[in-house]
Amino acid sequence: MTTQSATAEPVLSLRGLAVEFATKGGAFRAVDGVTLDVIRGRTVALVGESGSGKSVTIQSVMRLLKSPARIAAGEILFRGRDGRRRDLARLGEREMRGIRGNEIGLIFQEPMTSLNPLLKVGAQIAQAIRLHRPLSAREAYAQAVQLLRQVEIGDAAARATQYPHQLSGGMRQRVMIAMALACSPVLLLADEPTTALDVTVQAQILRLLRSLQEQLGMGVLFVTHNLGVVAEIADEVEVMYGGQIIESAPVDRLFDRPLHPYTRALLASLPDADAPHRPQRRLAVLPGQVVDPRHLPPGCRFEPRCSLAIGECRACPPVVQAAAARHQVRCLRWSEA
Repeated sequence: MTTQSATAEPVLSLRGLAVEFATKGGAFRAVDGVTLDVIRGRTVALVGESGSGKSVTIQSVMRLLKSPARIAAGEILFRGRDGRRRDLARLGEREMRGIRGNEIGLIFQEPMTSLNPLLKVGAQIAQAIRLHRPLSAREAYAQAVQLLRQVEIGDAAARATQYPHQLSGGMRQRVMIAMALACSPVLLLADEPTTALDVTVQAQILRLLRSLQEQLGMGVLFVTHNLGVVAEIADEVEVMYGGQIIESAPVDRLFDRPLHPYTRALLASLPDADAPHRPQRRLAVLPGQVVDPRHLPPGCRFEPRCSLAIGECRACPPVVQAAAARHQVRCLRWSEA
C-alpha cells in the first residue's frame, strides 16, 4: 500500500498488482491492487490469515503462477544488480529463468516437499549454483559446502553428503536458505519459512536471516501469519485481507497504534507474555472466516466480521487513507477507534 521514504531505490515495487483465477463460475481476484516497496537492506512483512493472498503475491513476483491463475493487472518492478528496472510481469520465461534463483532467492514454507528426496543436499545446492554460474562441478560443490557453513550447519562437509530425510527440520530449512542465497540475490522472498519449526529453532532461523541480510544487504519480503515473528524480523508491515493491503506502517508504529479493526483483532489474539503474573483471561477470538474472493461483499471486505461496521461500510468499498507519515489504512472508521 505504501511507498517507503528512503534514500535507496526500492529493489522491488509492486504497483496495483492483481491476480485473477479463472473458474467455471467466472473469474475472481485473489490479489487485488497490491502496492508496496521493498528497499535493499530492509525487511517488509506481509501479514494476514491463510487465504488472504500472501503466497499468491510471492508466486506472482517469481512468476510461478500456474493456470488457471494469471496476472491480470499491475506492475512488478524489479531493480537488479545492473541497476536497471524491469517489469517482471511482462518478461518472457527465458529472461525470468535468469532472475529466479540468481537475483531473486525464494525460501519455501516446507523444505521437505521442496528439496529433492533423491539427491544429497550438497549436490542440490551445487546444481542451483551451476544454473547461474560458470563453475565446474567440483567448484560448485565446494561453494555448496561453504554455504552450509555460512548458514551455521555444523560439520558441513559431512552434512552435504546426506539426503534431506537424514536432516532435522531446522537443518532442512537451513539448506533451503543456503540454496536461496547461493548466488547472492539482491531480493529474498520468504514464504512462511518458520511455520513448521518449533519455537527454539524458529528463533535460530530468524536470527540467521537477520545476520545474512546484514552481510549481503538484501531486501526481504517475508510472508507470515505469525505476528510474533513480525516483531522479531520486520522493518515495515503490510497487513493483507481479502487480497488487499488494508494497513501498512513501520513495525513499531503498527504494534503501538494499530488502526484497522482487523489489525487490532490480530494483535489482541496474541498471548500476553505477562499472563502468568496476571488474572487469567481468555484469548480474544476473531469471529467468522476469511472472506471468500469469489463472493466479495459490496463494501468493505472485512465488514462481515467487523464490530465497528455501519451501513456505509456495507455499501462503499473504503479507500486508502493516510493516517500519519508512512502509515496508511483502508477503513472508513479508523479515526473513531
